[in-house]
Amino acid sequence: MKKLVSLLLIMVMMFSLVACGSKEEVVEETTAAATEASTEAPTLTGSITVQAETTWLEYYQAAIDRVKAANPDVTIDIIEVGSFDHIDTIDKTDITNTDVADVFALPADRIFGLAQNQVLASLDAQAMAANVGGFADYDGGLGGLFNIDGEYLAFPMNIETLVNFANTANAAAAGIDLTQPIEFTTLDPEAMLVPAFNAWFGVALTNAAGIEMLGMKDDGTLFSDLTEDWANLPAEKQAVFTALFNYWKAHNDKGTSLWDSSAAWGYMDTAFTSGGQTSVRLEGPWSTGSLSNLANAGADLAILPIGQVTLNGAPLTHWQGGWGLGVNARNEGDAEKMALAQAVIEEIMNPEFAIDFFKATGKIMANVDPSVYANSDMSDTDKTVVAAVIESYKNAPARPLFTEWGQVWGTWETGLLSWAAVKPATVEAAYAEVQASFKAMMLNF
Repeated sequence: MKKLVSLLLIMVMMFSLVACGSKEEVVEETTAAATEASTEAPTLTGSITVQAETTWLEYYQAAIDRVKAANPDVTIDIIEVGSFDHIDTIDKTDITNTDVADVFALPADRIFGLAQNQVLASLDAQAMAANVGGFADYDGGLGGLFNIDGEYLAFPMNIETLVNFANTANAAAAGIDLTQPIEFTTLDPEAMLVPAFNAWFGVALTNAAGIEMLGMKDDGTLFSDLTEDWANLPAEKQAVFTALFNYWKAHNDKGTSLWDSSAAWGYMDTAFTSGGQTSVRLEGPWSTGSLSNLANAGADLAILPIGQVTLNGAPLTHWQGGWGLGVNARNEGDAEKMALAQAVIEEIMNPEFAIDFFKATGKIMANVDPSVYANSDMSDTDKTVVAAVIESYKNAPARPLFTEWGQVWGTWETGLLSWAAVKPATVEAAYAEVQASFKAMMLNF
């Protein structure tokens, strides 16, 4: 009996020890699991909309799907609309309009106007840049352009400048050597087409001589070289207008449509087609596909840095332009939406997908080394375009971003297009039309 009792006591003790051990083990495992869970980043929640152009949809959806895979409780919808149409909606209504997205693209030159109208939310851009990676000097590059009064109001989307596209077959027929510098003033007027009346292209010519259409001094005073009388213009600036006048007159005498703002683009496409009379065309990287189609499905297409064409001996020069991604200011104060919006921007701008981004948008990320593009599966044409844009960008002046510059677009166009109606007989008379437009503009300031 005693043995039986002793045996029972031993069994009870063993059961107790096992039970205690199990409990302790469960506690340890539970504590470890809780500790591990606490170190993981919390998943995002909330709902936002994202603006995307039609050709961007596939890329944007893939980026959004990656965000949703890591954050299954979020809702992210795309609003399919052109970037400029979207900004027009903001200008005509306000940021509370449901047709205005929570995340949207914007050109750098619109940043001041959007900031003044309190359209954009402040971003933790330095943290975003660290998460995305690749920015050697964030403030010294495109990122710094979006810093307004100490607040980052957009995140860099892409660098942008113009390059020269050449039709090699047309150039060979015209005897133009594309391996050497090309002087604009020595070409047949149809050998190189530049819609000079549009300031986006016109500045490539005026920048060659340092003409300031509208500048701002350190004290905030605005000025324009184009309010000066002809006699007071330095010789190199007079030479630009002489070249422009001769260019217009030659096209006017030939009866082309280059000085017709509605018909110029169709005329340029026809002339650049293989077998046509145009060898060189000034354009942006976004036009690669369309120009390739015109140049014998790309077989006759070459891409040259913008500076390979000179004007009166000075290289053509565009701007260090670019685009950014901003967040609708209506989301400020809503930590849930702001966190989700910033996460979406980071994933859209993930440098791991830079090649897909270029293929979808024609845009070159500011935080990706040129070698990434050179060693990719992109076509040789696209690789050449990217290399030419990056080279042209390095040598370009910064794009003017103050709000008042927005009035230059219409002012320059009015002055240049007036030549088609007024038919000035001399360069001095042609310049006087431009001067009158700019004097009128300066009265607004």
